[in-house]
Amino acid sequence: MFSSKRLSLARKRRRLTAKMLAEKAGVSPVTITRLENGQNEAEPSTVERLAENLHYPVSFFYKDDPSMLSKDVVSFRSLKSMSAREREAALGAGEIGVEVYGWVRTRFNLPDLDLPDFDPELTPEAAAEALRQHWGLRYSPVSNMLKLLEAKGIRVLGLEERTAKVDAFSFWQDGDAYVFLNSFKSAERSVFDAAHELGHLVLHKHGETSGPGGDTRTAEQEANRFASSFLMPEEDVRSKMPRIITTDFIIRAKKRWRVSAMALAYRLYHLDRPLLTEWQYRSICMELGKRGYRTREFEGIDRETSVLWGKVLAELWSERKSLAHIAEQIDLPADEVEMLFSGILPRQRESLRPNGASRPKLRTVK
Repeated sequence: MFSSKRLSLARKRRRLTAKMLAEKAGVSPVTITRLENGQNEAEPSTVERLAENLHYPVSFFYKDDPSMLSKDVVSFRSLKSMSAREREAALGAGEIGVEVYGWVRTRFNLPDLDLPDFDPELTPEAAAEALRQHWGLRYSPVSNMLKLLEAKGIRVLGLEERTAKVDAFSFWQDGDAYVFLNSFKSAERSVFDAAHELGHLVLHKHGETSGPGGDTRTAEQEANRFASSFLMPEEDVRSKMPRIITTDFIIRAKKRWRVSAMALAYRLYHLDRPLLTEWQYRSICMELGKRGYRTREFEGIDRETSVLWGKVLAELWSERKSLAHIAEQIDLPADEVEMLFSGILPRQRESLRPNGASRPKLRTVK
């Protein structure tokens, strides 16, 4: 049976209005609207024209309805700066990502989710410390945030750089936790984004991430506080800071926690007992800005890449299969599947090929 929701999903993924799709496919805008509302029977010839212009396989439109996401439960950071088409395209990426993970789950044994419920009255800082203790991290720096999330059963995927106004987002779906990361900013920023989205998953699981009128400021501030505390535990930070903290010291010290210089300065100022006065904090931020640290990190860290997906693709390559195989299995265009790995796989995909001496440890479901 034709799925009206899948037509809507494909159109939004291609960032087309109903009128734009109608013009491309040679049908009326009313036809598109009625098809998406389930008011018209879908003629096979019409579906073929729509599929051709959307660059989706015809079979995609005859699958069961996808899991639909609402912007109210997705942690979009900049709703006011995003256009409706950008927001809908990003939601569509989330819906497709759920399907991709659904396929992987039928083929591989994935880590179980280990993200306990905490008292909703906990402050972001207390929640970050509680999760660190639950995961046995104590006060040591996180060596690889993406690897940690995957090991704890959180489903991580990437975002294409065309969605430049979406830094990252996360959501809960059918008991699973998802994080989507965009790689158009520095590697340090991606680490903080991952921790920020973890904060949303922990702090806002039982409520919406936006208030009246789409106001997300409170939730975003809480997620930032969580991320700052999770990545830079107060005990560790205090033990490494000298009596006099300079801009140059912050630039050197930030590498320990794999964060940006600005993020470390922010943490030092916002501790319960700040290590920087307001004047020192503002002066350091101004100096960092003059040196270009607002937009980039000089001598930065390497970008984190997915361990889990590296193993999945290594297993596929051992069978002479590629990402295109995943796309074929779930009736998706290859470019949509490739988009989900933007920024979370090594630049050279050849590096994921198994070398015979090290077989992937991810177990295939028998």
